[in-house]
Amino acid sequence: MKSIDEYLLDAEQAHGHLCAGQVLGVRLAMLGLAKLGIDDPRGKDRKRLVTFVEIDRCATDAVAVVTGCRLGKRALKFRDWGKVAATFVDVSSGKAIRIAAKESSKALARQMHPEVEDKNSQQMLAYREISDGDLFTTQWVKVELPPEEFPGYKGDRVVCDVCGEGINFRREVRRDGKVFCRSCAGEQYYHPL
Repeated sequence: MKSIDEYLLDAEQAHGHLCAGQVLGVRLAMLGLAKLGIDDPRGKDRKRLVTFVEIDRCATDAVAVVTGCRLGKRALKFRDWGKVAATFVDVSSGKAIRIAAKESSKALARQMHPEVEDKNSQQMLAYREISDGDLFTTQWVKVELPPEEFPGYKGDRVVCDVCGEGINFRREVRRDGKVFCRSCAGEQYYHPL
């Protein structure tokens, strides 16, 4: 693995700026990989890892940079829980660990660096120094991954009986002998005008 400074530089380039969330994401991902014994996530270990992220903020971009997991590779999974947390799954062993940032780390950052007035700068500095135990909670977990969740899965493609759009990876809804995409089944995040 790279050093924290190297990962932070990569994260800044990928995300567009460096912030406290980036530092948290880099540290969180480095800890997850270390706990699983994955030391080359972009090389020899790249097909061993699936990562679930729980927030769509800065930390997630940093997690992707460190792990090499991407949505397009089907190795990064997003669960919108609004938490600075991620679960790292070693698909070769089935081991998984969930790591979450402690809310108390913000107060600890203020205690450690009261001389730094800007909150983001204060947290960026402290988050590099705070021990893993004071920065994160860790929990070994079990994650059920059906075949369609694995990177490289090649499944049947079906067509929605209503809109005619193709659906991959068993994401269709079957009802009364018909095939529906999630939108036509009523699960919409958009509404046609």
